[in-house]
Amino acid sequence: RMQLWPAWGRGASVLDVGGGSGRLLAAAGDLGAATLTGVDVEPDAVAASQALLRKLGHGGRSDIIQGDMFAPVKGRRFDLIVANLPHFPMAEVGAEEGRHLSWSAGGHNGRVLLDRLLAALSVHLSSHGRALVAHTAFVDVEAPRAAVRCAGLVVAVTDTVLVPVSPAKLELMPPDLLARETGKTLHRYGPHALAEVLVVAISSEADNAAHNGSVQG
Repeated sequence: RMQLWPAWGRGASVLDVGGGSGRLLAAAGDLGAATLTGVDVEPDAVAASQALLRKLGHGGRSDIIQGDMFAPVKGRRFDLIVANLPHFPMAEVGAEEGRHLSWSAGGHNGRVLLDRLLAALSVHLSSHGRALVAHTAFVDVEAPRAAVRCAGLVVAVTDTVLVPVSPAKLELMPPDLLARETGKTLHRYGPHALAEVLVVAISSEADNAAHNGSVQG
């Protein structure tokens, strides 16, 4: 979905928080980002990101670091911060199908890591910095709006995507939330379940207005 905001990546210093396989940094590299920095707590994710970026020819301008969110980049600012953090509403309980559930577990309401990200976002954005964040639709988007408003930033929902949810994850979802969101942001089709995830753009009010004007034009 970064292709919706090509100017944000072009020539930018980019940070991916919780980078996973490195696909977001790869997309930023394809858009012409100047530097690519990734942080992930899992060593396997760091290795996967490094391998992908080297394969695509972005290795020379990338730096992938193992660590917890913003800790490895303390004191640094970036033109674009992207994040697809674990935001499924469940606790980390072990491994599923050979993968750590930390890649998906976001606590009871799915906001444990998202709230940490939003609280520190403005400290790590350059003077005209922006962010693109995947945000669970299970929680009202007013939560991130309130979190960044004091820093003079605004939130715009640019897209909604449907993400498959395994039966194992549904069993770990809080029952009250599962009942409330089924048919609303969680859709069942026979044995399959799909959850809505919002693509949230965070920028200054002026940047947001300019982008909306260009899209409408």
